[in-house]
Amino acid sequence: MRRMKVGRLMTDDVVSALPETSFREVAKLLAEHDVTGLPVVDEDDHVVGVVSESDLLARRALTTRELMSTPAVTVHAEEAVPDAARLMVRCGVERLPVVDEEERLVGIVTRRDLLSVFLRPDAEIRDRIRDEVIDDVPDLPDDAVDVRVLDGVVTLVGRVRRPGQAEMIVRLAERVEGVVAVRDRLSTGAEAAHSPPRAVHDALG
Repeated sequence: MRRMKVGRLMTDDVVSALPETSFREVAKLLAEHDVTGLPVVDEDDHVVGVVSESDLLARRALTTRELMSTPAVTVHAEEAVPDAARLMVRCGVERLPVVDEEERLVGIVTRRDLLSVFLRPDAEIRDRIRDEVIDDVPDLPDDAVDVRVLDGVVTLVGRVRRPGQAEMIVRLAERVEGVVAVRDRLSTGAEAAHSPPRAVHDALG
């Protein structure tokens, strides 16, 4: 299954600061570029921290070295968007510097960038689940599973031959870009069609 990578969403023209950048200059950079935070890099472009508006407001200091939050939480351009979103939520940050294999700064991705993935049209999400998930399940009739999508929430209705198939379909559907949550209404084997529904799965875990 294809998964959107962070590199497709990141901004590669990144405004950054050095540890020696002054308080005043950081404030100026934030205002001029209309951003709320900057990665801080050393002379080799390795990310050593992040400085934000809240850092400036919370403490007065002469240089970025004294203001920045460390260590910086970073991602690689090849990481999947849902994984980056989970990292951002888990760490409570608004932006993630994107680094290459040598941990050098190559871009930045924000919560707004990641959320844009979840604005995909419902019809597009449905088509991708049918094409990339349902159609690839072996030994499954074409009409076995009905895929319904509303506001990014996917409902899977139908009957599959084995419990493992149902689990696989739900797991793969959660990974499709744009999916907010998956409602599992699948029955297996001899289960009655009116069996109680299983859990709703959050796409971000």
